[in-house]
Formats: sequence, C-alpha cells, structure tokens
Amino acid sequence: MKIVLIGIQGSGKSTQGNLMAKKLGIPYLSSGHIFRNMAKEKTPLGRYIKETINAGFLIPDDKTIEIIEEYLKKPEYTNGYILDGFPRTPKQAQAFKEPDAVIHLDVSDKEALWRLSGRVEEGVREDNTLQAIRKRIENFHTHTQPLIDYYKKRHLLLQINGERDIDTIFQDILAQLKAKTKRPLPQ
Repeated sequence: MKIVLIGIQGSGKSTQGNLMAKKLGIPYLSSGHIFRNMAKEKTPLGRYIKETINAGFLIPDDKTIEIIEEYLKKPEYTNGYILDGFPRTPKQAQAFKEPDAVIHLDVSDKEALWRLSGRVEEGVREDNTLQAIRKRIENFHTHTQPLIDYYKKRHLLLQINGERDIDTIFQDILAQLKAKTKRPLPQ
C-alpha cells in the first residue's frame, strides 16, 4: 500500500506515520529523511543535494520528483510506504505515481501553534520560534491547500480530524483506509 501523509506541521504526521508503519508492515519516511540520506551518498546526485541544501536553496520540483521516485525504487519500498512531506504541490503530485490513499491530518492553525509552541520551550529545533512557526503555517496554506484540493478531486483524500487523542485518530485512519482501499488490514 502506498500512502501519502499531508498535514500542517504539528498535526501528528510522524506519530501517525510510525503507528501505521508498525500496523501495516510498511516503512514510514519523510522527504527530509530521503534528502538527508541521499546527501550522504558519494555520488554526483548526493553531492548535488548536499550542496543545494547547504546553500539554503530548495531542490527544484523536477529534480525533487526524480529523487523521490529513484529513492522509492529501493527494495524495502517494494510493498509500499507511508510518505510524509512529498508531494507538496499539485505539480509534484501530477508527476508522481498516484498513491493508494492520501491522508490529511486536519488541525486548526491555533491547535498547531499550541502544539508547536511546546516544542519551542523544549528547544527541539532552532527554527521553532513563534515567528518561524507562523511562517510555516502560512506556507502550508499557500502551497499545500491546492494539493489537498487536487487529491480531493481525484477521490484519494481521507480527511482525518487530527484534534483528538492519538489512538482515536489512528483507529479513524485504519477504518478509512480499509474502506478506501477495500483491502483487509493486518490484525
């Protein structure tokens, strides 16, 4: 099963992605994980990724698509994956192989800000100032909302209320996945 996770930062994507990976027996990974791993490789592509990221630039859409698709050819992804952070735009989605389902963990800006503000105090990320968090929330709406609309039109989107407890959200995801894919899920 090939699943894409979409949600504003702080929506619980990594929490739910890891729970699904364990339950479904397929790996969870983020686009950031892919880029970091490939940047370590002593290949022309690895050097390109490392230099581009270190210079503070975004990798262009066409190259991003190529990189993600190449990475997902690895044997551990043959039976599927749960992918977080890609695609981010309708252009990327159109060029990417269509997933079995797209899960949108929907939380309000207020909830995301509240969850992430706890991380500011913990000092988890250097760029987790309230100003930076607000900017990422704004970017999500600007760049990712069209992607949500794109997948909704393609009847691939599963809307999940992400403002409930972790287990309730997880059970909702599993129920909607089962209904959407019409496949039995592991017990």
